[in-house]
Amino acid sequence: MIKEVLSLTSPNVVPTKHWHLLDDGRVQCDICPRACRLKEGQRGLCFVRANVENQVALVSYGRSSGFAIDPIEKKPLNHFYPGSSVLSFGTAGCNSACKFCQNWDISKSREMDKLMSQASPERIAQEAKKSGCKSVAFTYNDPVVFHEYAIDTAIACKEIGLQSVAVTAGYVCEAPRAEFYQYMDAVNVDLKAFTEEFYWKLTGTHLQSVLDTLEYLANETSVWLEITTLLIPDRNDGEKEIHELAEWVANHVGLYVPLHFSAFHPDYKMMDVPHTPVETLRRARRIALSHGLKYVYTGNVHDEEGDTTFCHQCHEPLIIRDWYQLKYYGLEKSVDKSVDNTVGICGNCGASCAGRYDVKPGHWGAKREQLFF
Repeated sequence: MIKEVLSLTSPNVVPTKHWHLLDDGRVQCDICPRACRLKEGQRGLCFVRANVENQVALVSYGRSSGFAIDPIEKKPLNHFYPGSSVLSFGTAGCNSACKFCQNWDISKSREMDKLMSQASPERIAQEAKKSGCKSVAFTYNDPVVFHEYAIDTAIACKEIGLQSVAVTAGYVCEAPRAEFYQYMDAVNVDLKAFTEEFYWKLTGTHLQSVLDTLEYLANETSVWLEITTLLIPDRNDGEKEIHELAEWVANHVGLYVPLHFSAFHPDYKMMDVPHTPVETLRRARRIALSHGLKYVYTGNVHDEEGDTTFCHQCHEPLIIRDWYQLKYYGLEKSVDKSVDNTVGICGNCGASCAGRYDVKPGHWGAKREQLFF
């Protein structure tokens, strides 16, 4: 824990509500299962939530590690307004301690000067709208730790017709989870593995809390959900584990929730582990499909079949992708007023393709643009 002098009148410091006072005078943060117990001036493991004047405050409100416009498929979300652009941003800090973190320079930062960009929720929404984005994504580090900033930004987005996306590890307590997701339109959850040993030894968190989040999202909300598993050689890529993961998703989350298997590259504290072979991802995809999952993808590799959305009924290609570029779009549209958007219909057999779609696909492509506020 890091001690420092903070005040509720300090810039970028805002009070929070998910905490309680302990008998010994410390405060306990209740945003995630870590339950950090903090003395005055101490920060939690996430670094951005601290005991300020005997309450838990977010100390990075309005400060970001930077802004960029990405293709929505990069989140990855393949069934949420395909081809559209999304304004992406994050802050410093994270409530996981992944030894393989692919964004470690942001999520593991303990230097507030990493947060050079400042923007209000309203400014973010306005810039996203002006740039032609369909949505705003809370990503790079886990939005669980900047809960209040993300919610306020989602509210500002909703007011001007934009969607909100969370990219998260799903490690969050029940009450803040329910509050957070009432403002989100789509989420990609990292299901990092399917063993408690992996979660505890390599992330410092617990599997069951993530499974609880996945079941909550799938069964108790209308948030569009996709799942990503980063396959790491000899850590979580065994056939038995992938069979168990796919079976659990099929039985507890649903056959129509897209599942992405992504390739690991050496990073952070696991530089000695090799890249994930393409065949490992393809094998995982075949296993997941064998359990009845309808939409299974490979990521971080060039694999056109693994990038393609196929009709779950007739198996014809509906969306062919080359990395993040749409090469073919074969969905027809049917208005579904119950969810206030259009549903994709297979032009060959008429089956509905699960997801959220506009009348026409986006045309952002694979490019990425930095934004400077």
